[in-house]
Amino acid sequence: MGPIRTLDDILDMLRRRASVIFWVILLGAMVSLWVAAKQQHFYESSAVLQITRPKIADELAKSTVDGSSARRLQLIEQRLMARGSVLDIIEKFGLYKDLPGLVPSEKVALLRESVSLTGVAAAREGFADDGTISVLTISALMPTPEQAQAVASEFATRTIELSQTSRIEQARETLTFFVEKETALISEVAELENEITAYRNANNVALPGGIEMRREEISTLNTGLLEIEREQIELRRQADQTTSNQRQATAQRMLEVFEEKLATLDAQRDLLLNRRSALERSLETTPEVERQLGVYERRMGQLQTELELISQRRTEAEVGFRLEASRQSERLTVIESAPLPDYPATGGRKKKALMGGVASFGLALGIAFLLELRRPVLRSVAQMERETGLTPVVAIPYLDTSSKRRGLFARLRMAFGGRRRSGTEPSG
Repeated sequence: MGPIRTLDDILDMLRRRASVIFWVILLGAMVSLWVAAKQQHFYESSAVLQITRPKIADELAKSTVDGSSARRLQLIEQRLMARGSVLDIIEKFGLYKDLPGLVPSEKVALLRESVSLTGVAAAREGFADDGTISVLTISALMPTPEQAQAVASEFATRTIELSQTSRIEQARETLTFFVEKETALISEVAELENEITAYRNANNVALPGGIEMRREEISTLNTGLLEIEREQIELRRQADQTTSNQRQATAQRMLEVFEEKLATLDAQRDLLLNRRSALERSLETTPEVERQLGVYERRMGQLQTELELISQRRTEAEVGFRLEASRQSERLTVIESAPLPDYPATGGRKKKALMGGVASFGLALGIAFLLELRRPVLRSVAQMERETGLTPVVAIPYLDTSSKRRGLFARLRMAFGGRRRSGTEPSG
C-alpha cells in the first residue's frame, strides 16, 4: 500500500482526493439514474396445464397414440414456436408495435425468448423413467400485464388444441392404415382364390372339398357294381335251374325274362363303370400340379393368418380412434388460468439506482487509491519515520500561492480541501 497503512493515512487520502471522489460519484449517480429511468418493466404471467390420465384403463381399451407425454409435448412446442405460428400470434395481439424498426425475424426471436414451456415429471413407478409429464407451465414475459396474460393464455389454448388434434390425427392415420391394409388383403385373398380355381379347372383338378365327395361317390359306385354282379350271378343260377327243371317252352320264356334283366343290369353296370372311370381320372394329378397346389395352399394360409392379425389390429385402432374422438384418453386440462400480473417481474428502478450509486462510490475510492499509488509521496512526519526510520529535523508546512478562485467549483474545492496538503511536509 505504500505510505497508506493506517486509518489516518486513509482519511488524509480521502481529504486530498475529495474532488475526484465527488465528481466520480456524481457522474456515476447520474448514469445510474439515467439507466434506471430507461429501464423497461416486464410482466410475467403463467398458465398451468395438467395432463390427466385416461378415463378407461389401458388394459380394457388401449389408445393407439404411442410415445411418452414428454416427447409429444416437445413436438407440440416445436410446432408452437414455428415461424408461422409465432408471426400469427404477434399479428393477432399487435406485439412490438412500439418497435417499428424490427424485422419479422427479430420479432420472432424476441417472442421465442419471452415464452417458455416447462414440464414437471410425474412420480416414477419403480426405477424406470417413462417420460411422463404431470404438469406443464407456460410463462410469458411481456412489456404490459395485458400482453403477458393474453400471450400466456393463447399459447395454453393452442397447446391444448395441438395436443388434441395431433392425437386424433395420429389415431385416424393408424385406423386408416389398418383399414386399407385389411381391404388390400381381402382383395388379394379373393384374387388368389380365383387363380386357384382357374388353375384347377385348367388342369382338371377337383376342388379340395370335392375330392372327398368324389371319393365317397366312387365308393358308392363300387358298392353298386358289387350289387349288380351279385344280382347277375343270382339270375344266371336261376336260369340254369329253370333249364333243368322246367319244360322247354316254359324254360324258354323264363330265360328270355332273365336275359332282359341281365341286359338291364349290364347297362347299369356299364354306366357305373363309366362314371367311376371319369371320377378316377378327375382325381389323378401330376407332381407338378401337386407342387403348384401346395404353393397356393401355403400362400393362402399366410394370407389368412395375416388377414386375421390385421383385422384384430384394425379393431384395436378403431377403439383407439373412438377414445381420442370422445376425449376419453389422455388429455390436457387447464388447472390455473393465466392471471393479470400485479407487479413487474423485473427489478425496481430505485434498487438499480441505489446499486449504481454504491458502485460509483466504490469506483471513486478505487480511482483515488490508484492515484495515490501512482505517486507514493511521504506527506507526514509519522510516514517519514515509519518508512525510513529517520526523524525529520524540521517540518515546513505547504503554502498554496495560487490565486484564489471565487467560483462555485472553487468554493466546493476549498470546502473539501482538494488542493490543500494535510499537515506539513517533512524536510530532511
